[in-house]
Amino acid sequence: MQEFKSHEIVEGKYDRAMVLLADHAMNRLPPGYGTLGLDATAFERHIAYDIGIEGLTRQLASMLDIPAVLCGFSRLLIDPNRGEDDPTLIMRISDGAVIAANHPITAGEWQYRLDSFHRPYHRAVEATIARAAEESGKTPLVLSLHSFTPAWKGVARPWHASVLWDNDPRAVRPLLEMLRADPALSIGDNEPYDGALKNDTMYRHCMRTGRPHALLEVRQDLIGDEGGIAQWAQRLAPVFSRMNADPALHETRLFASRTGPYSA
Repeated sequence: MQEFKSHEIVEGKYDRAMVLLADHAMNRLPPGYGTLGLDATAFERHIAYDIGIEGLTRQLASMLDIPAVLCGFSRLLIDPNRGEDDPTLIMRISDGAVIAANHPITAGEWQYRLDSFHRPYHRAVEATIARAAEESGKTPLVLSLHSFTPAWKGVARPWHASVLWDNDPRAVRPLLEMLRADPALSIGDNEPYDGALKNDTMYRHCMRTGRPHALLEVRQDLIGDEGGIAQWAQRLAPVFSRMNADPALHETRLFASRTGPYSA
């Protein structure tokens, strides 16, 4: 039986000083967890993973020849884009789906999922960014890719994509500007979510370390098949390349988080 891995590294040229992250790339569960008590069809929904993001991240990493870190497990097991102290780290219910194997959950099982899946993923993220810094001699630009549903609770979401961020505007401003240059696109700014989330992936690896970064969400119906993924990869690759060519996006600079002071 093939070993279950908490993450996958897509190799690229680390000296290009850019790293892609995909926290919710996959909908897989490790052996022994079955379907967490859910119908198997739940793992085809957004509650299990970010639809289209694995393919988009792989294509962008290939086109730009840069490394990427893909999370290897479903967020229904444990959410890698949540801090260890976040009450939604292991969800009991998600968009109406009750996750029986997550409630009740023992302290030992909670700790096991942290130690076996959540923490190894974040160690891989940190190691990949550190290697890019070492081989390039610069602070790497970190871009995180996610996707969101076309509607929520019956309300349509008009944005084709959106940039989420906390309080560091360096990568956000050029990303918004270049995407909004296309009049056919509706690009949100901290929509449909606020990007300031204490101890999430961007906070942990970028905000509190002063690394330039941005989180891009693409609407799932636009990248739900190979054609859509290819279209968005072609759109984003030159944008990311232009951003990476800016020396200002390779400097370490600490910004205060909107979530409050950084913890030690």
